[in-house]
Amino acid sequence: MTVVLGPNRYGKAETRVVRVTRDGEVHHLKDCTVGVSLSGDMREAHTVGDNAAVLPTDTQKNTVYAFAGEHGIGQIEDFALLLARHFTESQPTIHHARVQIEEHSWERQGPHSFVRSGTETRTCVVHHDRDGTSTVVSGLRDLVLLNTTGSEFHGFVRDEYTTLAPATDRVLATAVTARWRHAPRGAAPPDYGKSYEEARRSLLEAFAGTHSLSLQQTLYAMGSRVLAAREEICEVRLVLPNKHHFLVDLTPFGQANDDEVYHAADRPYGLIEGTVLHDDAPPAGFAWE
Repeated sequence: MTVVLGPNRYGKAETRVVRVTRDGEVHHLKDCTVGVSLSGDMREAHTVGDNAAVLPTDTQKNTVYAFAGEHGIGQIEDFALLLARHFTESQPTIHHARVQIEEHSWERQGPHSFVRSGTETRTCVVHHDRDGTSTVVSGLRDLVLLNTTGSEFHGFVRDEYTTLAPATDRVLATAVTARWRHAPRGAAPPDYGKSYEEARRSLLEAFAGTHSLSLQQTLYAMGSRVLAAREEICEVRLVLPNKHHFLVDLTPFGQANDDEVYHAADRPYGLIEGTVLHDDAPPAGFAWE
């Protein structure tokens, strides 16, 4: 039996970079965490410890800072593409680059004053091959949503272990992780900023506007709304934890609870995952993770 090296990659994780752009008295802020993973002709680095093909991870970190200084950081997708193309085009041993960026949101309070806005994080992952092929996946995580009504759950399978009562009116809450893959139909690259804003708006509108018979139904409605709104998006993947809210029994205190007081349970929770895509969407050609 022969032992061989399988798929592998290496890189620099969680490089935090903050870029301030000073436009007179008005300053603009970009706060990002960047992860780089490279793969290519790395067999001898693993098998005999020959590092001739290895671009140090410290160099990858320095490249992030240098590019932030030289080019600035506009849309995170464009910055990720810039980095990925650099690594594959400048190093003959690097055949594929994966760049992941999380953007931490700050809300303007004045010309040069900001406050960190919530837990929601904008994300992107770019894959770029040495042949010039790029794939861009945009998204967000920790978008916390809640409907106080308009949600049901009944007609489900019951067995000897089922204790859940059917619900015709319940609180529906989740913390959305959404990722969407771009497949531009024209020569011009997408406006990633506008695409993100409208995809996010579509998620919010679908969640608020869907009378939900299950969280699965809501997931499909959210993904479908994004695809209908943005022609450059061909596939949407959603992860929706069901943040359960249980009515509190107030009878020990001589009170009725007319669907007003709830306990928000953090675990265990239902976890609903799914993909919504165009039937002619081109194959991704990579692992989304």
